[in-house]
Amino acid sequence: MTEETSVDLREAEAKDAEFKDADKMKDTADQKDADATEADVSETDLDQEEQEKQPMTPAGTEGDGAVSAPGGAVEKNGSVTLKIPEQEAQEARFTGLNKEELLRVAGTPGWVRMRWALLVVFWLGWVGMLVGAVLIILQAPRCREIPVNNWWNEGPLYQIGSIKAFSDSHNLKGVEQKLDSLSQLKVKGLVLGPIHMAPPDGPMNLKFEEVSPEAGTLEQFKDLVQSAHGKGISVVLDLTPNYQGSSGPWFSNISVVNVAERLKSALVFWLDNGVDGIQLSGVERVASTVPSLWSDIRAIVQNGTMSERSKKRVLIGVTEKRSDEDVSGLLSSTGVDLLISGVLHPGNSDATERARSIQSLYSSHSQFNLAWSLGSRDQGHLASVVGIALVRLHQLLLFTLPGTPVFNYGDDIGLTDKGTKFPMMVWDKDEELNGTLREEREQRLSCHRFFQTLSELRGKERSLLFGDFLILFNSSSSMAYLREWDQSERYLATFNWAQEEVELELKGGGLPRQAVVVLSTNSSSLPADSRVDLATLRIGPGQAALLRFPYSD
Repeated sequence: MTEETSVDLREAEAKDAEFKDADKMKDTADQKDADATEADVSETDLDQEEQEKQPMTPAGTEGDGAVSAPGGAVEKNGSVTLKIPEQEAQEARFTGLNKEELLRVAGTPGWVRMRWALLVVFWLGWVGMLVGAVLIILQAPRCREIPVNNWWNEGPLYQIGSIKAFSDSHNLKGVEQKLDSLSQLKVKGLVLGPIHMAPPDGPMNLKFEEVSPEAGTLEQFKDLVQSAHGKGISVVLDLTPNYQGSSGPWFSNISVVNVAERLKSALVFWLDNGVDGIQLSGVERVASTVPSLWSDIRAIVQNGTMSERSKKRVLIGVTEKRSDEDVSGLLSSTGVDLLISGVLHPGNSDATERARSIQSLYSSHSQFNLAWSLGSRDQGHLASVVGIALVRLHQLLLFTLPGTPVFNYGDDIGLTDKGTKFPMMVWDKDEELNGTLREEREQRLSCHRFFQTLSELRGKERSLLFGDFLILFNSSSSMAYLREWDQSERYLATFNWAQEEVELELKGGGLPRQAVVVLSTNSSSLPADSRVDLATLRIGPGQAALLRFPYSD
């Protein structure tokens, strides 16, 4: 016998001894349990015999205060003691199936069939839910891809043609101090100037890279740009050369080449100082007279981005042209990002022609290249161009057309020119006013709130940001159009330039029966949040309203 075999035998004998000891311990424990059970039974029988020997005593008459209770319970001093026979307690206790019993049940044919049935039901349910989800996705209307727009398409541009007239300090520092107010108006771009040195009609004395002392200093300009960027406002600089003179755009044919060459280096200078774009008047003449130089100017502005801000720079052109054909041609030939024109000027045509011009430009160009303006350095402020009574109507028009709205400083409060194209901006303060002055301030504040509400809507509602444009009604004195995008809420803009009330006969656009008033120029007749019947929609004289209704499949 080998040593390993001997070790194995010893281990086996040890295990047998352990099993025998365990069996003895179990038998001993079982015997003790049995003896205990018999003792308990005997004690119970004796208790019962003793109770039977005791005389019947009415409840509550025990001498020590104990009270008999049902079931052999004894109540003493308010406490009850219940005795439950051990056999009944054992019968009431349920410990479940042990491991061996569970294994025997799980192996039965019935249990196996049940398991397979439950498994099949589970997978059928899971596959059904998956198929249902796929069908829902396939049947649901597809969301349109959101177009990539530029920062100048996200809100209004605010022009400050006269730094001196804009603030009490009359310089660029004063403009910086008013940035919070412009931020509250949701202004996306600030168009400044021109502010460079430019003696009238003196092309050789132009100093593009020097700030006029009337506007401030270069350091003030840098501080203004930095503060504006911190508030999410981009800065565009107007570098129109002869802005104080009367001789044509960019002087004469002889000087235009020299001026354009000098402008190129000035563009690099100002772009390096943080501006987000350039505005130029008279672009049509330069583009046609010196096309190669104009291409260089475009490339300097448009082909680069602000590396630290990852933003495109904008090139804005300004023209006095008013016909949609001329404006469309200039947009194509000059290649500017935005072209400010007089196509909406109220003296240009009636409402029917205005609607046709808007539709023509929208059909020919991307709405991201369309700019809408009423008033300018030469024309004056909005209130002077259209009349103070129609300021809010035209605010609503500019904010809801497909393109970028452009305003002159003070158009948000209905500022009038009063004999000058650059009147002092009015900043209302907390002071007591009486009579006419108080009424005028209330009118300014009301106009300002209207402007701010529209600007907020324009910046957050997709239908107004980049939605499709559809004219539903137009006549010589009234117009209505729809702005809609994918499954977003629809916006219906309505206008009446007439001196009497009109009923709009709206057609097309899948209109519902009713819409909700978002904003109106006459809150008495069309209060906000009220519902109107689109089949019989009436707009008062000189009034406008913006309505809303949900997308419907």
